[in-house]
Order: sequence, then structure tokens, then C-alpha cells
Amino acid sequence: MTQSIEQLFQQDRAHFMHPSTHAHDHATGALAGKIIRDAKGIRIEDHEGKQYIDAFAGLYCVNIGYGRTEVAEAMYEQAKALAYYHTYVGHSSDAIIELSSRIIDWAPVGMKKVYYGMSGSDANETQIKIVWYYNNVLGRPNKKKIISRDRGYHGSGIVTGSLTGLPSFHQHFDLPIDRVKHTVCPHWYRKAPAGMDEARFVAYCVDELEKLIAREGADTIAAFIGEPVMGTGGIIVPPAGYWPAIQAVLRKHDILLIADEVVCGFGRVGSKMGSQHYGIEPDLLTIAKGLTSAYAPLSGVIVGEKVWGVIDRGSKEHGAMGHGWTYSGHPVCAAAALANLRILERENLTRNATEVGGYLLERLHAEFDAHPLVGEVRGAGMLAALEFMAERDARTPFDAALKVGPRVSAAALQRGVIARAMPHGDILGFAPPLVTTRAEVDEIVTIVKAAVDEVADQVAPR
Repeated sequence: MTQSIEQLFQQDRAHFMHPSTHAHDHATGALAGKIIRDAKGIRIEDHEGKQYIDAFAGLYCVNIGYGRTEVAEAMYEQAKALAYYHTYVGHSSDAIIELSSRIIDWAPVGMKKVYYGMSGSDANETQIKIVWYYNNVLGRPNKKKIISRDRGYHGSGIVTGSLTGLPSFHQHFDLPIDRVKHTVCPHWYRKAPAGMDEARFVAYCVDELEKLIAREGADTIAAFIGEPVMGTGGIIVPPAGYWPAIQAVLRKHDILLIADEVVCGFGRVGSKMGSQHYGIEPDLLTIAKGLTSAYAPLSGVIVGEKVWGVIDRGSKEHGAMGHGWTYSGHPVCAAAALANLRILERENLTRNATEVGGYLLERLHAEFDAHPLVGEVRGAGMLAALEFMAERDARTPFDAALKVGPRVSAAALQRGVIARAMPHGDILGFAPPLVTTRAEVDEIVTIVKAAVDEVADQVAPR
């Protein structure tokens, strides 16, 4: 018997604990949810038959767009042949062997091996265990601290939630743990002292990092983790010269660099990985989201030659590394990833991210550079953001109680565009699928302009 929509919602409220959701409001029905029923291209459809342009690609992840039956068919064929077998003690599958080689082709020079998980969070947990193992093998038991950045996002686990530099991921969880330290967010517009240009701000970020290392002691710091372009922290593009300057400090102090490419990887910023885009030479690299375009859950830790050499030595001295996930290297997920990579390459979606992403940023600048509600327009590739300010030049934010960012997001949603209200700031984020066209960018920007104007008339009448 077919259930009614209201019955489905009642069951959802009764039994499903949703992530990042107000528990009481959802359970009581005060939070109106949606049941998503269909999706194709850059559009999704809900239980009422209403369509929305998904200008955030799910959660930055549906790079090839929705409804690609080629991926579903690859998963089906793999499941018929081999739905699952573990990869412990050297077991493998044709799909995961091929995928590992393909991933190394996408990765920066110097990457050697891939270790698989299911999400960016578990991949970054693996990263930290590898870093600690690495230093133990080298006889450096005190070199264990990890430096992350304010507003960085690296997951929701115990260590990864600590790495995340956003207060809501710490509050009421007894986080961050002591081994995690945070340094300044490289956002010139909001973080640079008054009168400081971008070049001097880079020097300021470097100086703050050096001070942190000096306070803690370089012999206690194992690694630095960072997203090439910050995602959940506000889609923050680093100022020119930032990454080479940071890397110079890390090399000087023998600190490993983990590039968290969960958002930026697989074409989103207009290069294979964000690392190539910004000249980053990581020791370790984290992937997820765009690896399968979210058609199946899969993540990876890409281990560079330097770290792999120590892992190899550790196995000879201590035996097998005691770390594993049941679903590491899952063959159906690997088949999804291979089909996804074929589409990315065949349709040259990395180039489309450069060209159409550049057009998106151009249109946002044209519509919002002089808008009274907007302090900054920023972006890279198919990532962009509007930051709302009560006073642009003085960088005066709105009272948080006004909820300007969420109000703009809601007004856009009402008009049929999903753009994300980013946490800890009045920021509207965009991360559309890499298949987005110029015509679809025009549609997105036109709708968002109407939404911003509506909220501006409410909070800052002209």
C-alpha cells in the first residue's frame, strides 16, 4: 500500500536522525523538510513536483550532475559480478586496482599509494593516524601536534572535528583535542588588520604560523592541514603567494603538509586538483566528494613517496599497520568512481569549471560589486561566494540576529535556486555541478539577485 506524503513525513520525524539538523524542530514538524524524488543535470525535484536548480551540487559533490545512468550501470554490472569482498591482507578487485592507478594520474607529482574509506571525515582520521605512525617509526614520539586553520573544515569526527576550525563543531563535544592547534584563516577581507594589502597579509599569515610553531616547539608539530580553497568556512580563496609562503615554513621545520582536496579535487577549481592550481606539493592528500560525484560513498588518502617510504620501513620493523575499514576499496564504489572519472575526462569538465566558473564569477561581480548588501564577491573555478556586510569598506557585519545569509538563501530557494547559507557568517555559497552551462549561470544569478534585493529591502532599505 502506497503511503501518503504526510505518513512519510511522520515516519521521517519519528525515526530518522538527520545530520546538521535542529533535532527538536525536525521531530515536532516545526522544520519543514523535503523528500527529494528525482534529479537530472543540475536540477532536483521534490515530493510536490517542484524543481530547483542545485547551485551547490548537493554538498559540493555532484560534479558530473545528476541522472548519469552510465554510473548506475557501471555499479550494477560490478554488483552482479562482485558486490563486495574485503581488501585486508592483500585482497583486491579489478575495479580498485584500476582506480588506484587512475587516481595517481590525477594527483600531483610525487604521490605513491591510495588508502580508501567512505567519507572525507574518515579519510582525515586516517591521515592523522598515518602522521602519528610516521613519527613513531622515525623515533619522534613527541612530534604529534597538527596545525589547522580557523574556519577550515576537515570533518566531524573526534580528531577531524578538532581540525575543523568552526565553533559549532566543537561546542558540547569537548573539542578540540589538545594535539590540534589553529592558526589564522587566510581571508584578507575579514582577517587582515586595517590598511594591510594582500601581500603584507600573506606575510602576516606566515608570521602568525611561525609564532605558533615557536610557542609549541617545532619538535612537537607533525603536520599542517589545509584546503586549497576553504569550503564550509566560507569559500575563501587564498591570497596570491599564500601557499608557497606557507610551504616554505613547513619545510624549514620538517612539518608534513596534508592537502585536504575533498571539495577542490577532481576539477572543481579548474585544475585536476586544487594542489596543481596553487602550486601545493603535499606529502599527503585527502579526496572524497568529486571522486564518485556522490553516486556512491568513497574517499581516499593519497600517500606521497616520502611518507610511504616510512610506512614501508615501519612494516618491516613492526609488522602490518593496525588500521582498517570494513569497506575500504569497496568494488561497487570503485566502479562508480571509474565511470565518474571517464565522464570528467571525456567531457573535459575541468576546463568547463574554468570557463563557466569564470563566467559565474564575472556575473556575480557585475551584479553585486556595488550592491548595498554585499561586502565581497569571491571565487575560484566552480566555487563562489557573496559575503553580506552592513558596511562594506569598514567591514562591519550585520547583527547575527538578523540572519541575513539564511534569509537570502531562503529567498533564493523560494524562487527555485539552492545556494548555501554558510555557517559562522552571512555568506551565500555556490558550488554548482561542473556541467553547468553559461545559460544556467545566467538563470542562477538572475534569481539570486532578486533574492538579495528582497532581503536588502527588509534589512537595509535603500
